[in-house]
Amino acid sequence: MKLSIAAKFNLVFVSIFAVGFLAAGVVADRLLKASAREETVQNARLLLEAAKSVRGYTASQIQPLLKNQMKFEFHPQSVPSYSAVENLNVILKSYPDFSYKEATLNPTNLRDKASDWEVDVVQTLRNKPDMKEFVGERDTATGRSLYIARPLQIKDPVCLGCHTTAADAPKTMVDIYGPNNGFGWKLNEVVGAQVISVPMAVPLARADSIFKTFMASLFGVFVAVFIALNVMVHLFVTRRIKRLATVADDVSMGKFEADEFDVKGNDEISGLGRSFNRMRTSLNSALKMLEE
Repeated sequence: MKLSIAAKFNLVFVSIFAVGFLAAGVVADRLLKASAREETVQNARLLLEAAKSVRGYTASQIQPLLKNQMKFEFHPQSVPSYSAVENLNVILKSYPDFSYKEATLNPTNLRDKASDWEVDVVQTLRNKPDMKEFVGERDTATGRSLYIARPLQIKDPVCLGCHTTAADAPKTMVDIYGPNNGFGWKLNEVVGAQVISVPMAVPLARADSIFKTFMASLFGVFVAVFIALNVMVHLFVTRRIKRLATVADDVSMGKFEADEFDVKGNDEISGLGRSFNRMRTSLNSALKMLEE
């Protein structure tokens, strides 16, 4: 199949663009999804830090205030984990797809009991004592969700006063939660995990929107460049070559009176035109000499 210079040029240009377009799409998609995931991780870490602050505040300022009252009535507000969950639940009312839980294998308050997938997370943290944070993803009813888990480790012997045995625990606490749960804990044992779950739907949707905009813009730039290059090729290459070919055909048929090729400019085609005009003049002179 015979192809013109413009057609060959366009074929090469489109092929190069197609490869570049696909490569740019793959790279952009990966970078945007990685950015969306990192954004989700940072949101989750911010919430975990908020929970950590509440736990510290409760332990250092609330517990001492309620110490004497605890002998007569148990106040769960004095428990750092309870305060952290309650505080985060208030914040997360505006974000129903977010969740925070102090998932515990053997909790005093059964609302903190770890679910099946949370048990696996806690066991992972128990089996890897050096792991300070575990990041994972899971499918939920509302879509893909990212979670971060940090170990709940018994580092303060004071905590064991409520969790060694039911007999040693405050009676007011046992009266509320019973003698069967939340006991048998040991010092330095990982008993659970702070688990924050953050949906990825919003950042992924934002990444997808940016990706589509980027690819549409890239395609628009290609179309503009494609049109501009074709106009330039036509004006500076193919049109002039066709004109040179027409003059050459006339000269080959002895029509020396035809207009000379326009040699304006200093590019290669102009140089070829000047050479052709000189050849035409020399050929015309030679023919006249032969006729004489």
